Amino acid sequence: MMKIHEILEYLPHRYPFLLVDRVTEVEKGKTIKGYKNVSFNEPFFQGHFPGNPIMPGVLIIEAMAQLSGILGFITVDRKPADGVVQYLAGSSKVRFKRPVLPGDQLCMESEFVSGKQGIWKFNCRALVDGDVVCVAEIMTAEREV
Repeated sequence: MMKIHEILEYLPHRYPFLLVDRVTEVEKGKTIKGYKNVSFNEPFFQGHFPGNPIMPGVLIIEAMAQLSGILGFITVDRKPADGVVQYLAGSSKVRFKRPVLPGDQLCMESEFVSGKQGIWKFNCRALVDGDVVCVAEIMTAEREV
């Protein structure tokens, strides 16, 4: 399990764009699981949508990409402190099944599919209370900074 201080070693993101609160399981080169607690105080709820707040789908994809980036770093034994970052390089086969609301815990899973020359591919899904809210194929790219 990784708590926030260790997550911060693997992700360059900070408030308000850090979208992984905890990593609950990780198997190097295979899978990672983690979650984001979705609070009513999230800044995006002010405009998405007033009176009917839902988490933007692009942020669900970003959260899964951040979790996948952690798995990518762990797989190659690197961290941003080594002068590299994992960028979201693409997403495909994205499907949203239901909205994510304030108070939900967005549980995410990412499975390593392939990697070549710093481009990584993952199968991801996000769940709330055991129900799938989003599935996607995510690609990240490792780049020097």
